[in-house]
Amino acid sequence: MKKILGSVALAAMATASPVFAQAYPDQAVTLVVPYGPGGASDLAGRALAEVAPEYLGQPVTVMNKPGAGGMNGARSVTEADADGYTLLLARVGMALSPAVTPGNAVPHDAYTFLGALEATPMILAVRADAPYDSVEDLIAAIRDSNGAMTYAASGATAIDGFTTQALLADSDLDPLTAATLVPYKGGGALATALLGGHVDFVAMAAGSLMPHIASGDMKPLMVFAPQRMDALPEVATASELGFEKAGQIAGWSALYGPKDLPAEVIETWDGVLGQVAQNDQWQELAERRGSISTIGSVEMAEYAQSQYDLFHGMAVEFGYLPQ
Repeated sequence: MKKILGSVALAAMATASPVFAQAYPDQAVTLVVPYGPGGASDLAGRALAEVAPEYLGQPVTVMNKPGAGGMNGARSVTEADADGYTLLLARVGMALSPAVTPGNAVPHDAYTFLGALEATPMILAVRADAPYDSVEDLIAAIRDSNGAMTYAASGATAIDGFTTQALLADSDLDPLTAATLVPYKGGGALATALLGGHVDFVAMAAGSLMPHIASGDMKPLMVFAPQRMDALPEVATASELGFEKAGQIAGWSALYGPKDLPAEVIETWDGVLGQVAQNDQWQELAERRGSISTIGSVEMAEYAQSQYDLFHGMAVEFGYLPQ
């Protein structure tokens, strides 16, 4: 009789699984970084993975999945189980790529938007020994080179490609032919290309350039950001210098998940991110890589839509999409 009652009790417990199920999360969370090691997205992802576990109660493991302008990693997250254990360190490319190549990119709204993480200024930079001391000097050289000047970028439709193209368009130069793009994977590779003399200039995330600027190996000419960087107070923004399109561009990071994440997961990360925002280490790491924490400052779904609209308009104007 006791054996029968025991079996009934176990069956009842199994049937009432919602009551006995462990709350999210009960295992490590994988954070997919859709670009290579050393770049702005990788730095932001590893900073979040370092700080968040204190409040999440589980480890956060970073997995780099570069390729296709960030779409390889992004697609892997949208195709993952919507259980909160596979998340995406989203970058501006998640809005930019579908705005430019809608047939090949993950749609900009194919996610659950968990929250903004940071704003990432972009910097126009040259080697310290380059004969350019201003943006005007560099533009003049580009104009005279008839396309021979080169710059490194992750791709023509990546954010570090659009920064230069917007600057060229603002300078009445052809955004696609006035300078030659040399593609590299990841911010670390772009910075190395400039340091090695393989390209003439870059316009890319501050996080990958600040160590080289601080060491004196690179020279910053302009910042792509809403305001000047505290670390480079003497370097003017694109808006200040009168570059209309370039003045609208800045990088950012956010936390996304697969579509239709459970409310429990969304609520958990809302609380975790709120605590991360107040964490001294998070703030210090953001400042060190030249970023500004934006957790809680924007409604991420609306912001992602506005960024998509911005780059879609540029894609049409620059000829990536028909009028």
